[in-house]
Amino acid sequence: MKKRLQIDRRAMRMRALWMGIVLAALALPAHAAAQAVPPGQPRPEELAEVRTDSLAEPALPAFDWDILDPRVNLAAGWLDAESAIWNLELVATTPRPEGFFNPETPREGAGFSNTDLAFQGNYLFQGNYNGFQVYDISDPGNIELHVAVVCPGGQGDVSIYGDLLFMSAQETRGRLDCGTEGIQDSVSVERFRGVRIFDLSNLEAPRQVAAVQTCRGSHTHTVVTDPNDDENVYVYVSGTSGVRPADELPGCSGLPPEEDPNTAYFRIEVIQVPLANPAAAEIVSMPRIFADPETGEYGGLWQGGDHGEGTQESRLTNQCHDITVYPEIGLGAGACAGNGILLDISDPVNPVRLDEVVDPNFAYWHSATFNNDGTKILFTDEWGGGGQPRCRSTDPPDWGANAIFEIVDGQMELAGYYKLPVPQSELENCVAHNGAVIPVPGRDIMVQAWYQGGLSMLDFTDASDPVEIAFFDRGPLSEEEMYTGGYWSTYWNNGFIYGAEITRGLDVFRLSPSEHLSQNEIDAANMVQVEEFNAQLQPMFTWPAHPAVAGSYLDQLERAGDIQPSLLQRSRDVLSAASSSPGADVAAQLRETAATLDANADEVNAGERLGDAPRQRWLAQAMRELAASMD
Repeated sequence: MKKRLQIDRRAMRMRALWMGIVLAALALPAHAAAQAVPPGQPRPEELAEVRTDSLAEPALPAFDWDILDPRVNLAAGWLDAESAIWNLELVATTPRPEGFFNPETPREGAGFSNTDLAFQGNYLFQGNYNGFQVYDISDPGNIELHVAVVCPGGQGDVSIYGDLLFMSAQETRGRLDCGTEGIQDSVSVERFRGVRIFDLSNLEAPRQVAAVQTCRGSHTHTVVTDPNDDENVYVYVSGTSGVRPADELPGCSGLPPEEDPNTAYFRIEVIQVPLANPAAAEIVSMPRIFADPETGEYGGLWQGGDHGEGTQESRLTNQCHDITVYPEIGLGAGACAGNGILLDISDPVNPVRLDEVVDPNFAYWHSATFNNDGTKILFTDEWGGGGQPRCRSTDPPDWGANAIFEIVDGQMELAGYYKLPVPQSELENCVAHNGAVIPVPGRDIMVQAWYQGGLSMLDFTDASDPVEIAFFDRGPLSEEEMYTGGYWSTYWNNGFIYGAEITRGLDVFRLSPSEHLSQNEIDAANMVQVEEFNAQLQPMFTWPAHPAVAGSYLDQLERAGDIQPSLLQRSRDVLSAASSSPGADVAAQLRETAATLDANADEVNAGERLGDAPRQRWLAQAMRELAASMD
């Protein structure tokens, strides 16, 4: 098996250490949980440092574990649960509207779970197992429901492109006509499982214009653009359900490939959507990305089972749960049951597998996120399927976690893991789930959902040592029994973080300056404005020429101690002048300082000086761009 990874002694000791720490945390009194971490006590990022990078046994620091983390032992409730927040501001909370929860059992998400999010202009589109909702977010502190469309079918993940909304459906209750009465027959021409397409040109009355049937339904889907094709958009369909009968949809076969080479397994579907006539959308290819790229034979990927004693048992790789594409670099990343795969999507109709990895700590490869420069992929593991408590003190810290891979010469190499660094209770379903990068220049920062583990924001710039830099969490939905809930996804969009809460509704957050994130970095991130955002269609972020962008690089150098004090002060002074009195004189000073930074970086590379040479060059380039904007 290619690139099979092994558990080492260090990982086992880290696991044992983490378990001991969090077992102590579970003994905390409830009143301590809601307190902010006071000065002199450990913050979450300090707790993440309780590990070792050598084979020596680590020593526990002398922390006061009575106030370990404010997320521990939060009081339960549906809309009144106790919460804890750090380095974020909760701007707004909006409950689910009527028609999207069962009034008799409002805590339950079954059949009415909020799912994924998409954005366009001043509107947010929220999927739901029972349809989708459209919110006006022109004022993020006072978002308003614009329209709600009831259309049962399960999953309900949504994507947006122009006037089109795409929605996944996989349950057998789904009807072609979006009816709510369901379908009782085991075979029915009225059943729908696949990708729905809605016309949103009249946002007051969204209209279904196409419904593309697939053999395994659509658990998720990915909108794919082709830089060389402005007449069509494409949709990759990831189906995870059983194969429907051929009597219901001709051509569907659930047989293994050795019995039927046309099996509906071991493939994805590619839908072509003509933008001038979306009603003509159809499946145009069924790439067998799991087969050997050279021979076309099945196999070569994970066959299911465990990796040996003390490892996860993962499923046979014959499907993808989720695919993320990054058209600007021509790559895609598939989270596909027992494997993570890297794809060449330069021809969207015929994606080709470039590389694959397995991991003994992964139960089910769930989703993927590239960093902005496309040199890393963060994969998530949905151990327990999302409905189980997998962040308990007794759970391994690298199971149900993120695995971060660096892309080196077209191959993926494991660099590190990240898991929510605080235990959750037996009453809270918790595991790694959907997130997206935040456009802070010079850093790889991601905001991520952990179901009832809440929201965690991590910095994985150093892929071998990712750390948490902000969080929000609520107590469980009930103090008596476990309900499935929490965040399905948390995404950054145009200056705010939006969280799709499965049973409670929709939350909006704003970043707060902290020792981990400066005001310059927040301001620079806020300058990145996109017209549309779908997490699985990853955009490339760019920044304007602005003092805050250069200031971000400078703040990072100062934070790490990677710049000489005299050069730090000189850079601060010239950027301050650029903000207050831009002009030819300041432009000249910016260019002179940039030249000094480049020379300093040369000395760092030559081993004559300590520092961060790449970041100093980024700062120098940002200064030159700022100077050019003043000419």
